[in-house]
Amino acid sequence: MHHMFSRRTVTLMSISSLVQAYVNSMESSYFQDIVNTEYSRRHDGCVEYGTAGFRTKSDRLEHVLYRMGLLAVLRSKAKKAAIGLMITASHNLEPDNGIKLVDPAGEMLEASWETIATNLANVQDSDLISTLLHISRRENIDLSVPATVIIGRDTRKSSPGLLKAALMGIKTLHGNVTDLGLVTTPQLHYVVVCTNTNGTYGEPTLKGYYSKLVTVFKSIRGAEINNGKYTSMLQLDAANGVGAIAAKEFQRYLDSVLDIKLFNDGSGGLNHMCGADYVKVQQTLPLNVPSEKNVRCVSIDGDADRVVYFYTDENNKFHLLDGDRIATLVAAYFKELLETSGLSLQLGLVQTAYANGGSTDYISNVLKVPVACVPTGVKHLHKRALEFDIGIYFEANGHGTVIFKDAAKEAIKTHARNETLSAAQRLASAKLRDVIDLINETVGDALSDMLLVETILHAKGWDIIEWERSYNDLPNKQLKVGVKDRNVITTTNAERHCLTPVGLQEEIDKIVSKYPRGRSFVRPSGTEDIVRVYAECKNSSDVEKLTVEVASLVYRLAGGVGPEPSLL
Repeated sequence: MHHMFSRRTVTLMSISSLVQAYVNSMESSYFQDIVNTEYSRRHDGCVEYGTAGFRTKSDRLEHVLYRMGLLAVLRSKAKKAAIGLMITASHNLEPDNGIKLVDPAGEMLEASWETIATNLANVQDSDLISTLLHISRRENIDLSVPATVIIGRDTRKSSPGLLKAALMGIKTLHGNVTDLGLVTTPQLHYVVVCTNTNGTYGEPTLKGYYSKLVTVFKSIRGAEINNGKYTSMLQLDAANGVGAIAAKEFQRYLDSVLDIKLFNDGSGGLNHMCGADYVKVQQTLPLNVPSEKNVRCVSIDGDADRVVYFYTDENNKFHLLDGDRIATLVAAYFKELLETSGLSLQLGLVQTAYANGGSTDYISNVLKVPVACVPTGVKHLHKRALEFDIGIYFEANGHGTVIFKDAAKEAIKTHARNETLSAAQRLASAKLRDVIDLINETVGDALSDMLLVETILHAKGWDIIEWERSYNDLPNKQLKVGVKDRNVITTTNAERHCLTPVGLQEEIDKIVSKYPRGRSFVRPSGTEDIVRVYAECKNSSDVEKLTVEVASLVYRLAGGVGPEPSLL
């Protein structure tokens, strides 16, 4: 009885341990050449993978880019699919840069890997090999699987140097690279999903991107270039970013179907007093865009994933039509087509706490479309939108899209082919079927969203004034409050309710109750020690006062630094 193992068992155990030892040595040798002195860690500060990847001063990023090249190869092997890497700092100014990873279906990086990315970016050089080994083992990655990384960059001066670092990381782990060069963020997402669906989503090239969008844009609108109050001329502020290159290509493909007058086309400072973020926050005309009365204007941001509309009226008053306005326009259009077609698909709209109360009332009470509210950040909106058959999501800043369940797409296609339906039902179904191809479902795409808005305005025969008349926004304001430590602020209920510091929410509620249709919420920044304050109410004369009262509370109860917020 004391012989617990037979000779055969011992032999099997020996073979098993030998195999494991062999695997371990293969893994170790796979990672042995990765310590690269050219891209060693030279900065002590911690960099964090936020909602939109890493973003900071460009001179701190070389080692991060090298390591993200390594990580992209591992992610590709783990998913057995192509992975995207985009070098951009979006709407930030020129000195900044950043990088984000794109998952196989063109979506943002899985949340659990954000932590992995942050950890890998910050470990000491001496711990690099052991960290990669740990990732590989924990995620059960088969290192013999081939890896493909699709990479693109924006127009920043620092982007070529950072590209070189990322390429070095990819090549060190023997990954295959497709370098797209200068591209918008949405174009990179598009090529990733086309590559991983073997072309069923579209041709995985920039040419494929332009021709897919433009072909359907032209066919939906038909021969009439203008319609009712709609005219095809618009002014486009391209933020002096990579979107300007894409806009010029669109001009070529569109011929004269859409007359785009291009401003901030790359000859000025990137995002400097221009671009979607500047126009949204400052609520004013971007630099260089002429103030022509009632002319439809569009602003995109530096990497072309945000879009807002605006115009100046006869009295020189500035009017902003932001992501909320785009979302409501799109929701109304889809609701109308669904009702006319007779299709019973669930349509839903997803917003964040920043959505204007006027838009939420209009969607819920007039359009009667279900509305969901989620925390700030496109990844939260995208995830919730997937729960509807047709999910529309937009942040107020103009970042958003429409996504369709596969079953919904099939139902629409089948319906459009149904000979027994009335002509009106079939026409509405065909429009629904075609408009899917106008939308870049993978991520907010400023130029695809712009073509969608233009399609809807053309169909309705609306100018920008008619569009704005659909509902009234509540006057609103945003402020930033500097604090010693942003982590003292914690929130719940999609960031609409403040949990700590204890007592702060009760005081905010007291202030808000004094103002008709008042609403305010506070949330910590994801990247710096500031707290963002949003407020809205019925009267524009009160909104400044409400915002400053709440900001002053935050300053006093959450450890404010610098001068206390006060009325000008």
